Parts: sequence; structure tokens; C-alpha cells
Amino acid sequence: MRIENLRCEKIETRSRAVAEVVWEDNDRPTEEVYFETDKTFADSLSCNPNAFLVSSTIPAMHFGEKRIFIDAEICPELRQGLSVATGWLRHWFQPDREPLRIEARTRSNIPARSGPERAGFLFSGGIDSLATLRANRLNYSEEHPLSIKDGLIVYGLEMDDPKAFEYVVTSLSDLAPKISITLIPVYTNHYLHYRDEDSAAGFTFWWERYEGAALAAVAHAFARRFTVVSIASDYDIPNLRPFGSHPLLVSNYSSSDLRIQLYGSHLSRFARTKMVADWGVPLKHIRVCNLYRLYRPGELNCGECDKCIRTMLALLALGVLDQTPAFPENDLSPELLHEGMKLGPITTPFYKELIAPLAARGRHDLIQVINCKIAEYQKAQKWKKWKEKIKRFDQKYMHGKLKKLKRSVHL
Repeated sequence: MRIENLRCEKIETRSRAVAEVVWEDNDRPTEEVYFETDKTFADSLSCNPNAFLVSSTIPAMHFGEKRIFIDAEICPELRQGLSVATGWLRHWFQPDREPLRIEARTRSNIPARSGPERAGFLFSGGIDSLATLRANRLNYSEEHPLSIKDGLIVYGLEMDDPKAFEYVVTSLSDLAPKISITLIPVYTNHYLHYRDEDSAAGFTFWWERYEGAALAAVAHAFARRFTVVSIASDYDIPNLRPFGSHPLLVSNYSSSDLRIQLYGSHLSRFARTKMVADWGVPLKHIRVCNLYRLYRPGELNCGECDKCIRTMLALLALGVLDQTPAFPENDLSPELLHEGMKLGPITTPFYKELIAPLAARGRHDLIQVINCKIAEYQKAQKWKKWKEKIKRFDQKYMHGKLKKLKRSVHL
């Protein structure tokens, strides 16, 4: 892969940093990758080679490129960090693949900053990002250089519907002055080139490999403005697994002039929700739903999907669900819980930790549903493991005879 023709452009009322990505070992077409923002923040955006390198390295490795070459000077600390991050990803997911070569000139010094230190964060309006900001507010005084001043809300990663994105920007623009941040809308296509095929594969590329790098790339495009940018952790320490925003990866996307840090892995999802609930101010603006094509002005949560159900359940356990208009309902019925609750290796612990606080509020009707669904899920998982053992036994000792017998019975 080659990254070349880096340049800045003006696009109507926006400013854009853009580069061409040329595939060398794939028949994928040459792509233009860009980072864009409103003219209000044009001075903060730069055509930073580090941004394009971070955005392209994981896709290059994933799709089997032998090298990634960028026609610009990059930070040597970042190149080293990317080698570590891709090493972990290879170990987890592609152990037989050769290491990706990163070919570029490196800077010989650290560029001098033109302004004071400044902190920002990736801001979606979800529980994790709000908890990141709340913890920052509790830990740092307003004058401290690590006190978060700006939130980056990004189009082109989670959603690809411009109208839905504007609904989110409107909601967060109303919230921003109340929580003392400047909201910076960012538009990018560096994931949109892969989004359709990733969607068909259940978004495994995003969740398992790309999320942290994709978010860090956006931050690097604004390195002129920031010295540190925080990304909210998806999972807590007991539930960590190999995935794209793992703590072993995210810090390796830092450079000498921009530190990328992950926050929240020491806190459970319920603990983060409690931080937001105790804060109170953002409750009206919580947005957790990923079904963005259902968004309407002022209605950003469907109230029926698993993410909505889990968040509503946690807010109910904290006694504040009836204090927010962010969801269609101010209570949760056993029927709605049973219908919307989806269990998996990651989500099951989220539900388990809600049992005790729900019991404290006397919601044994909901606890009964949770326990029943968990028992069903665990039974299905045990049967799945037995099937896998039988399959391995059949392949190793019976040369597929059991599989053939099963087919003949079904016929």
C-alpha cells in the first residue's frame, strides 16, 4: 500500500485533509481518504501524515498488503507503536501472516507546539464517553492541561447517514455548553471504504481490529489542537478480550506530539452508568442506540434493541430512568426485557451485574427474566461445546463418518 499526494482542500463550508491510498497486493481500487471539519475549526485540522498512516495500517495488514509506504515524514515513536500494535493483532488473529513493513522517512525532532497543551476526547453521547468526561471533571481542575476542553463527534465510523448524524450533532450541541466542552464535528471516509463488506461479516473487522486505530486517526488529524485525546474503553478489565480498542493497542497509536489514552477499563459498565446518573446533566442527551436509521429529531434511542434495553435497565436499577426523556419508556416491562435482551460472551456480564441493584429496588420480575435468559444461554453454550467436541472426535478418529451418518438420517 502507498499513501501519497497528501494535501489540504476547501470543500464549500468545510476544510479537508486528504491523501490517496494505492493498493499494491490487492485489486482494490485507489481510494481518496479524507478528514474534514467545519470552517470554524479549520485552523485545528492539518494534513498530518500520522493520521493517514494510523488510518491505513490496520486495513493494509488485514487485507494482506506486504508493506505500507507513505510519502511523508512520520513520527518514529508512532512507527514503533504501530509495529507493536500490529504484532498483537497478528498474534491474536493472523499468526501465520508476515509482519507488515512500514516504510517512511522519520522526523528527527519533535515539532514545537504553537499553543498550550490541550485535551480532547472522542464523544458519542454514550455512557462510556460521558463517563470518561465525568471522571475527567472530577479528577482535574478546569485550569489543568489535562482537563478536557473539546469533544470530537465523528461521521463515517459508527454511522453513514448524514441526516442521522445531524440529529446527533444537534442534541450534543445543546449539551456541550452545559458540560463545558466545545463540540467539533468531524467527517471522514477512512472506514466507509470497508464498511459495507464489514457489515456483511458482522462488523468483525471493526470490533476485533480497527476501532481504536480508526478513532486515533481522527485525533491525529487534529494534533495541531491537542496534546492528548482520550478514547473510552468498551469493556472493563475482567471482560477484556482481544479486540480493536484493547489497552495493549490504543496507547501504541500515540506519537511524540499527541498522546492517545484509553479510559474506563477499570470500571464496570454499571459503575460508569452510575457516574453519569449521579452527574444528572447529560441524562436528557444520552445516545446509546446503534439503529441510527430510526433516529428522529430528539429521538435517538429506539428503546427496544439490546443496547437500549441494557442502558434502560441500568438506569432503572439506579432509580433515574424516569428522569430522562432519552428513551421512549420510563419503565421496563418483563415482556420488553425478554424480547430485547441479547446475550453473548461480552453482554452476559453486563446483565449479571444488574441483578443485585435491581433486587435492592424490588424488581424481581425483571431479575426472573434475566436469570431465565442466562440459564438458556448457558445451556446453549454447553451444547455448542459438546457439538464441537463431537465434531473434533469425528474428524480425528472416525474420518467424518458421524457427519455422513447425520446427513443420511436427515435425507
